[in-house]
Amino acid sequence: MGCYIAEGNDSGQWCNNNCEVNSTQVVSLEDEIQLLRSKMELLFSQEKSFTSDIVIEISSLLDLKINEFMRSRKNR
Repeated sequence: MGCYIAEGNDSGQWCNNNCEVNSTQVVSLEDEIQLLRSKMELLFSQEKSFTSDIVIEISSLLDLKINEFMRSRKNR
């Protein structure tokens, strides 16, 4: 599905096997959350486990993005 960046540009990034970073492509925070959720659901159905390492990793990134979204909404 692409690259996901947790908590800004300098916090590192998680990429799947098809990761191509394009600096001109901007993804909204809401889109990122939806992509992460879809990826987590897909991985859960493949792994059949909420405790799989990759499912936990995606879930953690999703939590960060949801928190970031909530903070941005609070500051409006």
